[in-house]
Amino acid sequence: MSLLNDEIKTQLQDEFANLTGLVKLVLFTQEMECQYCTETRSLAEEVAGLSDKIDVEIYDFVKDSEIAETYNIDKIPAMAIIKGGDEPKDYGIRLYGIPSGYEFSTLIEDIAMVSSGESGLDQATKDELASLSSPLHFQVFVTPTCPYCPPAVRLAHKMALESDLVTGDMVEAIECPHVSNKYQVMGVPRTVINENFFLEGAAPEAMLMAKVREALN
Repeated sequence: MSLLNDEIKTQLQDEFANLTGLVKLVLFTQEMECQYCTETRSLAEEVAGLSDKIDVEIYDFVKDSEIAETYNIDKIPAMAIIKGGDEPKDYGIRLYGIPSGYEFSTLIEDIAMVSSGESGLDQATKDELASLSSPLHFQVFVTPTCPYCPPAVRLAHKMALESDLVTGDMVEAIECPHVSNKYQVMGVPRTVINENFFLEGAAPEAMLMAKVREALN
């Protein structure tokens, strides 16, 4: 059964007609399917089927553990959105949990961003990210019904695109309760920066960068 209706498929085909570079969705599930693995796999395959610029690779989290380690995948379902083609590049953009509800827009916008290779961030932010000397890890906790969550995830993913030292994770809070409990997630979006620094709500770019400076000092 299709997860996307014909109207949405048509809209996406129109949007994907503007894609320039190739994009690969690298998906990790497991044979004994987790609760949302089947739906996440179906969604990735349906989206990839709407454009010849999008490819999907599917791995078993257990059987393909070495590949999972290469992508630093530690929970499932998980999706890495990478540049495809002859010179693939992993920008550190991750989705943990099914990107449904409001987060479906995150998946689509991430595909467009990776295809273009352009984050759209302010030049000052790009310059600051280019000068990073230590790793920066964003974990943005979300739920599918949260309208404020996609902008928070997208900002983390934009920063991941700009620097090899940055990784940005969308973490579906309900699907990943062990991680949500670890970081005491009571509301969403909640952004965890390098384990010990936190930001509530969908912060604008300048506010997030101020928190980044605090986390790295």
